[in-house]
Amino acid sequence: MDGITLTPLKQILHPKGDIYHAMKKSDDSFFGFGEAYFSTIKFGVIKAWKYHKRMTMNLVVPEGTIRFVMYDERKDSSTKGMFQDESLSRSNYCRLTVPPKVWLGFQGMSPEIAILLNIASIPHDPKEIVNKDIDKIPFNWD
Repeated sequence: MDGITLTPLKQILHPKGDIYHAMKKSDDSFFGFGEAYFSTIKFGVIKAWKYHKRMTMNLVVPEGTIRFVMYDERKDSSTKGMFQDESLSRSNYCRLTVPPKVWLGFQGMSPEIAILLNIASIPHDPKEIVNKDIDKIPFNWD
């Protein structure tokens, strides 16, 4: 999908505790720093749909498995009307970069609570978030 980036990340396994890289200022998908926060999602739960007017999201899953679905409704996009479906976990340890104005939904896919890190390009601003009910974008979550 136009503007979506999936970047494999480095994991350093160590007997005393592992290290999971998330983002460096020098990364191509770094568009500034506003805030970083963690969110959790339970197995089978779906959080959908939202987009940000200005924020670029950089999503990393250090624990559990989360399925992310993006929908492109941008008028001038070459991928308008398309979906992209990605699952992130320790076994697929990547950073998913989602640009502004791309609809995002996500679903907990692991029995344990999954943890999501968002390294956001701007601080949270409720005025720049747009939400839609889950049934307003036709996607089969089954």
